[in-house]
Amino acid sequence: MLSTGLTICGKARLLNLRKLLPISLLLFLAALSLVGQQAPPIAINVSAVNLLATVRDKHGSIVRNLSKDDFTLEQDGKPQSITYFAKESDLPLTLGLLADTSLSQRQVLDQERVASRTFLDRVLRVDKDKAFLIHFDREVELLQDLTSDRQKLLAAIDQLHTPQYSQSSSGGGSSSGSSGGDGRGSHGHGHGGGTLLYDSIYLASDELMKKQHGRKALIILTDGVDRGSKESLHDALEAALRADTLIYCILFADKEEGHGSGGGFGGPHMGGGGMGGGRGGGYPRRTEESRPDGKKILEQIAQTSGGRFFEVSKKETLDKIYADLDEELHNQYVLGYSPGKDDATVGYHKLHLAVKQKDMQVQTRDGFYLEAK
Repeated sequence: MLSTGLTICGKARLLNLRKLLPISLLLFLAALSLVGQQAPPIAINVSAVNLLATVRDKHGSIVRNLSKDDFTLEQDGKPQSITYFAKESDLPLTLGLLADTSLSQRQVLDQERVASRTFLDRVLRVDKDKAFLIHFDREVELLQDLTSDRQKLLAAIDQLHTPQYSQSSSGGGSSSGSSGGDGRGSHGHGHGGGTLLYDSIYLASDELMKKQHGRKALIILTDGVDRGSKESLHDALEAALRADTLIYCILFADKEEGHGSGGGFGGPHMGGGGMGGGRGGGYPRRTEESRPDGKKILEQIAQTSGGRFFEVSKKETLDKIYADLDEELHNQYVLGYSPGKDDATVGYHKLHLAVKQKDMQVQTRDGFYLEAK
C-alpha cells in the first residue's frame, strides 16, 4: 500500500508539473516582451511619436543642459505630454551623403571630395554608425550602399565626378563617368533631366532611410536647383518625413557658373538596377518659366525636415560647416509622446516644440505622418 501511495503521488506531481510548464513558458515570453518594450521607441507609429531636436541660445551656441520640463509640445495645436526624454548622442547614426555632380558643380567638386572625406572619417563611430553615398546629375546613382567600412566610403567619395559628354550616348547625352563597383546602382530619368535633386532625396529616404532605425540624416551638397526630377519637392519632403530623416542642406555654388544655374547635358540615359523601384513613369514634366531660387528651396527642405541650412562662403568654409554638423549630430535631444486616440489619425500632423526660456531657438521637424498598420 505504501508503494502504491508513492506511485499515485508521483503521478499527481508529474501531472501538476506538466500543467505548470505552459504557464511558466508564457510568463517567460511575457517577461522577454517587457524587456524589449523598455528600449526607447524610434520608428514612428500610432502608439509613439519621437522627434530629434537641437536647441540654440541667442548667440547660436548649442544648449546642452535642458530637461524635459523645459519643453512644451503641441500636435495640431493640442498640448501633448512628453513621456520620453533623453540627451541622445549615443543612438546609432545612419548618414546619407548626397552630392550634386551636375556641370554647374564642376569647379567645387575637388573641395567637396576633400572636406567630405575628413567629415566622414571624423563623424562615423566604429561598429556603430553607417553611411551611404549618392551622386546625382542627370541620373541618381548609389556609389556606395550602407556600410560602416570607412575605406569603402572614402573610395566612393574619390569617384565623385561631373558627367562627361559622350557622342555615343543615346540622344547625344552624358554619362556619369563611373559605373559598376560595390553596392552601386543607378536610377536614371530621361527626357533631358540635368540635376535630379528631388529624385535623389525621394530615393534616399524611401529606399534606404525608411528601413533604418535610430538617428537618421541626409547631407546634401548642391546649388539647390532641380532640373528634370520626376518627383516633386513636396513628394521628396514627404518621403523624408515618413522616413523620420533630418536633411542638412549645404549650398555650395560655383560663382563663375552663376548662383542657381542648373547645368548638365540633356538627352536620355538608361539607368541600371539598384536604386530603382520608385514611382512609375507618366508623370508630367514641370516647365521652368523662371529660374528657381536654389537658396530658398534648400532653406525650405532643411526647415521642414528639422535639419539646417548652410551656405559655403569665404567666412563659412565647407570644413567649418562640417565641424558644426559634427557637433550638432552629437548633441541632440530625443523627445517622445503618445498621442490620444482622437489624435492618432492616419495622415499628416503638425508639430510645434518650444522651450519655455526666452531667447532660445528649437530646431526640429514641422510635422510627421501616421501610417495605417
